[in-house]
Amino acid sequence: MSQLDLALAAEVSARHVSFLETGRSRPSREMILRLASTLDVPLREQNAMLRAAGLEEVFPDPAPDAPFPPAVERAIERMMAQHEPFPLVVFDRKYDIVRLNGGASRLLPCFVAETGALEPPVNAMMLLFDSRGVRPFVEDWPQTARAMLARLHREVLASGGDAELGALLHRILELPEVPASWKQPDFGIPSEPTLTVRLRRDDTRVAFLTTVTTFSAPQNVALEELHLESWFPLDDDTAEVCARLVRA
Repeated sequence: MSQLDLALAAEVSARHVSFLETGRSRPSREMILRLASTLDVPLREQNAMLRAAGLEEVFPDPAPDAPFPPAVERAIERMMAQHEPFPLVVFDRKYDIVRLNGGASRLLPCFVAETGALEPPVNAMMLLFDSRGVRPFVEDWPQTARAMLARLHREVLASGGDAELGALLHRILELPEVPASWKQPDFGIPSEPTLTVRLRRDDTRVAFLTTVTTFSAPQNVALEELHLESWFPLDDDTAEVCARLVRA
């Protein structure tokens, strides 16, 4: 956005935006939050902007193992329980898995090449790309992996240089199974709201449609970055496999 566009959208004077950008004026906390909200800046980066201006952070950023507010905890637990017996995976902005419901805990071990791949900490992206994880059992792996990599490329660029996301992307691109041609982002791949995942191991085959749920306007850094990925069976055979794992 130009200075004028930003000023109009944030309902402030273009002169003031110019003075802020050149350092002639010092921003207040309210001005930083107004401009950041207009630019749709993530809460983590809004805190960084406040620190850069010598101000205190506004948005809580609890430790990874800290519980969320009770109402949020109950909502997450209810979503996980209601989705049984089908998998639901909860991961953070780095794709580190923080929670699994029973369906996911039962299904994932059936489709990993090495059980050690599920020892914490487990990264959902690495699980897909590493040959020790689910990669050997993903049908149409190039198509699925390419779509996920395109998503990660977009997130790294949109984050404005998130070091941890960038490190994850680098780790994936260094894997021997990942073609060198994938190192450059391909924006021709559409960013779909859902993803189809098909897994096959020996005589067991499952197919899921996955969707991701996030919290809107959470006012909490960790909660804003939380993703709940729900797996919905695409056929009766997949639903039966999930039900059978419960009885096993």
